[in-house]
Amino acid sequence: MTSIAQPSVQSLLIEMWFGAQRLSTGTAFVCQSRNGPVLLTNWHNVSGRHPQTKKPLSATAAVPDGIRIVHNRARQPGHWLIKTEPLYANGSPRWVEHPTLGDNADFVALPLTDLLDVELYPYDLLGGPAIAIQAAEPISVVGFPFGLQAGGSLAVWATGFVASEPQIDFNNLPLFLVDCRTRPGQSGSAVISHRNGGTVAMEDGSVAIFTGPVTKFRGIYSGRINDQSDLGLVWKASAIAQLVVSI
Repeated sequence: MTSIAQPSVQSLLIEMWFGAQRLSTGTAFVCQSRNGPVLLTNWHNVSGRHPQTKKPLSATAAVPDGIRIVHNRARQPGHWLIKTEPLYANGSPRWVEHPTLGDNADFVALPLTDLLDVELYPYDLLGGPAIAIQAAEPISVVGFPFGLQAGGSLAVWATGFVASEPQIDFNNLPLFLVDCRTRPGQSGSAVISHRNGGTVAMEDGSVAIFTGPVTKFRGIYSGRINDQSDLGLVWKASAIAQLVVSI
């Protein structure tokens, strides 16, 4: 993947299914927990319910019982394969919610069970270069608007700007806002600071010179605040790390 930006393969297209009926598409990515790899995506994707009202999102009132994941194929860069993971075991959800926020946090971790011939490109949730993040800084939402794939199953980059003070919690939750033209299907996308080398501002006020691309994970995209606005919600990396550590 030397000529392709790694975030383009780290975001994975997902489809939510109820039996043989496809309900919706979305985006996910992988990270490592103490008990193995997990898929990170939004609560509303796997539950099929609105994150605030908890009402079914589908006009049919169906909620998904399985999720199809377009994974990267092992040892074959530029090739993909589909794996299906059940969302329930013995009638109980398989996904893991935030240890204190529960379903008030619109993100979950789903343990992955079928990884035969799969190559994983996990995100380091809290690592990476300390790139500065401030209001008005560029930020990218890497996912699959309307299920659109950009060549094979490479993700689409939507780039906008940090729209609220990222150190301050929005609505008293571990959220910040981005101003970015996103669309359905990008829910569950990784949100990153990505710089293509050169002089980069750092968190401590210094600048660093990088000879190639650098990326810092910032959080998971959860959708727009309403249909009339391009302001979107991002759950912070620190909150996602709390979930993964709890597994």
